Formats: sequence, structure tokens, C-alpha cells
Amino acid sequence: MQNTVLIPTYRRPLDLSRCLTALQAQTKPANQIIVVVRDTDTETRQFLANFDPQHLPLQTVTVTQPGVVAALNAGMAAVTGDIVSITDDDAAPRPDWLASINAHFLKDTAVVGVGGRDWIHQGNQILDASRPIVGQLQWFGRVIGNHHLGVGEPREVDILKGVNMSFRTQAIGELHFDQRMRGTGAQVHFEMAFTLALKRAGGKIIYDPQIAVDHYPAQRFDEDQRHNFNAIAQINLVHNETLILLEHLPPLRRTIFLLWAIIIGTRDCYGFLQWLRFFPSQSQLATRKLIASLQGRWQAYQQFQTQNPLKPPLTQLQNSN
Repeated sequence: MQNTVLIPTYRRPLDLSRCLTALQAQTKPANQIIVVVRDTDTETRQFLANFDPQHLPLQTVTVTQPGVVAALNAGMAAVTGDIVSITDDDAAPRPDWLASINAHFLKDTAVVGVGGRDWIHQGNQILDASRPIVGQLQWFGRVIGNHHLGVGEPREVDILKGVNMSFRTQAIGELHFDQRMRGTGAQVHFEMAFTLALKRAGGKIIYDPQIAVDHYPAQRFDEDQRHNFNAIAQINLVHNETLILLEHLPPLRRTIFLLWAIIIGTRDCYGFLQWLRFFPSQSQLATRKLIASLQGRWQAYQQFQTQNPLKPPLTQLQNSN
């Protein structure tokens, strides 16, 4: 079974060096390694020109558009392997990464996607908490991630995480990463759109905590600065999640999701009850988060209605009774 590793990168040559060094240590060597570089990223281009691949089958693909979606789609067009494994430039796959991935695809031909845990390094500390529920989409639309905290046996999930996900290329077919995802860099939730589409097609998506990468979250060069609030980044995040779920959920669950999201929401995407919960400690920041979240929901709903003009969710609900 031939393996391709796909790495989108932007202005992180030191992180990319660590990632490529980790790939040199794989017990099952990759057959193709694709690094996707932005045309304006001169520092990464210079690094790659001087990097000693030490027999790594390294290939560079250039992309002119910003954002991880454009980078991944450009890279996917060059994939030749039976399995494509995607990781970030700020991650370092552990030595048995590719071998463990292959084992799942060889064991069950119905498996179309495989992912694992990313061990997050915070300075000199490694985040080592644990959660049994990973990568699940609950019936009313709440998304549970926890890929960086997963424990237990391999199991089927709904969603994988972009830093550690692999796919059977034959199952992907003509599927592309969704270019409607907003953002100029991270484009949060792009992997959710992709994995849910594969799930709808009937494939099995497996999460195995033993398939591990070490993740060193690095600086982002866009509006999404991880833990610092930015209204545009928040609107984009909520828009992406909402649009994906509106398209994935059937009419009744779609309506319930919208009501839940607006009335309750989550710690990341505020509804009114979450706003009330955090207002005593966050004050005006909580209000800004609520406004941005509601804007993201509304903009996604408008886009969904424009692209799916047959009936709004509430009309569908009424007609189904």
C-alpha cells in the first residue's frame, strides 16, 4: 500500500523542519511527501532549497491562493498514493504513525478515513488530560472534538482533526475540501465538512488514540490567533460550522440545531444562555462574542438558503408534521 503525506505550510520553516525530520524516522517510510507552499512564502522556499531530504521522496507544490483549503486541494491534485495522510507543519508524527494508519486500512476495506490523537505541547508541558468521547456530532448539532484528549480503543467517529487525518484516495474520488470555508489561513472546521461528506457516502471513519503526532501550536499569520478574540475570526468560525451542519442535518434536526445554537450555544460559539453564563466574568467581551456568533449563524443561514432555495427549515418542519 503506497502512502502519501501531505503538509500545507506557511512561514514556519523551523516547524516544518521538525515535521520532516519526524517523517525521516518513520518505521514505514512514505512513498511521497508533498509540501504545499504559498508563492509569496520566500522563507519556506529558501528553507526547502537548502534542506537535506535524506532519501525523503519530497515534492513541492505551489499555491497562489491564501488559506489551508486551497493548499490542500492543490496538494491533493498531486497525490499518487493509495492512502493520503495529512498533518500540519507544526506537528511531528511519531515513528509508527504511517504503519499504524496502514494497519487500519488493510484490516477493513470499508474504512475510508483514519485519525488519531495530537499531543499538544504547551511550552515545556504536554496536555495530558483524557476524554472518552471524541469526534462526535450529536443529534441536535453539537460537535464534540477532543481529538487531542482521546483515550481508549479505536472506534468509529464522525469527524477527524486536520493535524492527524488520513484517507483512502479511491474513496475520495472527486471530493474536494470546501472552498466556501471562510478565513485567510486556518479556515476552522474545513476538516468537518470533508469527513462528514465521506460519512454520508457510507464510509467508516476511525479514530485511534495510538495513532499519534506531537503538536506544537505555532503562530498563525491571519485573523485567527487561537486564544485571542477577533470578531472576524469568530464570525468565520461560526459561519463555517453552521453552514456545514445546515447542509448535513435533515430538516427536523436542522431546525432544532438552529434553535439550540441561538438560545444556548457553546463555550466557543455563544448563544444567549452562554452569554448570560460568561457575562459576569467577561463583561463586554462576552457581548462581543455573542454578537459575532449570531452574525456567523445568520450569514451561514443566508448562504444556505441562497444555495438551497426550496424551503426554509421551519416550513419543512411544518410540512413534515
